[in-house]
Amino acid sequence: MPRPRFHRLAPEQQATILDAALDEFAVHGFRDASLNRIIAAAGISKGSMYYYFDGKEDLYIHVIRAGLEQLLVDGGGAPAPPENGDPDAFWGSLEQQYLQLMRTLAASPRLAGLLRDWLSGTGAPALGAAQRDAEQATLPWLQKTLATGQAAGAVRTDLPPELIIALAMGMGQAIDTWLITHPPGDEQLAEAVHTLLDAMRRALQP
Repeated sequence: MPRPRFHRLAPEQQATILDAALDEFAVHGFRDASLNRIIAAAGISKGSMYYYFDGKEDLYIHVIRAGLEQLLVDGGGAPAPPENGDPDAFWGSLEQQYLQLMRTLAASPRLAGLLRDWLSGTGAPALGAAQRDAEQATLPWLQKTLATGQAAGAVRTDLPPELIIALAMGMGQAIDTWLITHPPGDEQLAEAVHTLLDAMRRALQP
């Protein structure tokens, strides 16, 4: 996590640092990224960078977390409850929203490159715990989405909520990893999303 000093920077200064980091990590991945190149591109000193972050790993995770949060915002947030409480309407809405998220990601090659590196597991083994922390950025969206699905009768309620969340996160990560590391063409994207979300539906519906 960034040190409190980073959050006291002006938003423009924060954006400059994170933009430089996103450029570097998207092109080179975590392993080959150079903190010195990020520092030079951001126009700050090495001492200043360590004043804001503990190191390259800390910066990498923060950039991922910020990217995931922005992606969910750009994707429109959690699905709205179906007006008629129809399970099919819920899953259809979720499928369209996920398709929009994937199209938004396709239009953001830098973020796609960053997430591809992250999900490919080519980073340092020490990133594991920190990466799991970054995934927490998606947890509020997932909790709200599952609650909406249960209210519509579209998501099972016979399991503890924590287990349902764990199942959804596990399947979601598998779907995300597949689509980001094996991106289909635009013509095949909708069909791929439908097939993969249908597998999740079969596991989570009552």
